[in-house]
Amino acid sequence: MANPWTGEVAIWLDGQRHAAKLTLGALAELEAALETGTLIDLVERFEGGRFSTRDVLALIVAGLRGGGWQGTAADLRTVEIGGGPVEASRAAAELLARAFSVPGEG
Repeated sequence: MANPWTGEVAIWLDGQRHAAKLTLGALAELEAALETGTLIDLVERFEGGRFSTRDVLALIVAGLRGGGWQGTAADLRTVEIGGGPVEASRAAAELLARAFSVPGEG
């Protein structure tokens, strides 16, 4: 189980569980990967349901890398993400929410 107190979210790649989290370094990497806008713009896109698959992929990669994974976005093209695109979107939104909130609040 992922530890929400540390911002972790469980993501399954090819049947293996990975702990993903948006550390400060992962957030900086994510911000650099965004082609337009800022992290605030990204949060607003998720809150409004206007996020893209590129947003989801960037968040998943940053979270996995924050959890110690050494892969790249290109590596995710060939793996099966447990739960498919819907679960990937949910995990991405949860990563973003946990990065900017205290567990148990709101």
